[in-house]
Amino acid sequence: MRKWMGMLLGALAVLSLVMIVSCTPVETGTSYGEDRAQIEDLQARYMFALDFGDLDTYVNTFTEDGILDIIGWQVQGRDAIKKALQRSPEGESEEGEAPAPKVDEGPYPATGRHNITNIVLKIDGDKATGRAYWFHYGNTNPERSAQLDSYGYYEDEMVKVNGQWLFSKRVIYNEQMKEWIGSSENPAW
Repeated sequence: MRKWMGMLLGALAVLSLVMIVSCTPVETGTSYGEDRAQIEDLQARYMFALDFGDLDTYVNTFTEDGILDIIGWQVQGRDAIKKALQRSPEGESEEGEAPAPKVDEGPYPATGRHNITNIVLKIDGDKATGRAYWFHYGNTNPERSAQLDSYGYYEDEMVKVNGQWLFSKRVIYNEQMKEWIGSSENPAW
């Protein structure tokens, strides 16, 4: 009898454990913090690709049908964005600031870097909207001293595709160009 009682109690213990495990909700989504970190990584990869002229990485920060909107100039789709940037006029960069003057003198080549700050995000499942400031600085003078030369803000729409955040639309405002200045209202809602 003790043998049967032991087997019965063992079976009940196993059954109880199975019921507890099967009734415990399994989290399949990510937390706000994880999504935010992935979106900030997306924005950083975009900036590095922009600054280092890596068009393949740049366009891969967008969805297949993503939209790049630089007020008055809008392109949709990775292939179209890449082709447009490859043939963009040599009178302005992607962010709209004037190109760096060709400076042959100096201790090393002139460079420029974009930065992003004050990131505000609204994340709702696999969709997000965001606003952020951007600025550009460079060392295009013969002494290679740093200078802030352009700034503005982004308005973004993003989606999570196969676990990866991508831009479905990025609107770029440049506060130094009259026709590219955004609204005077707070863009962060």
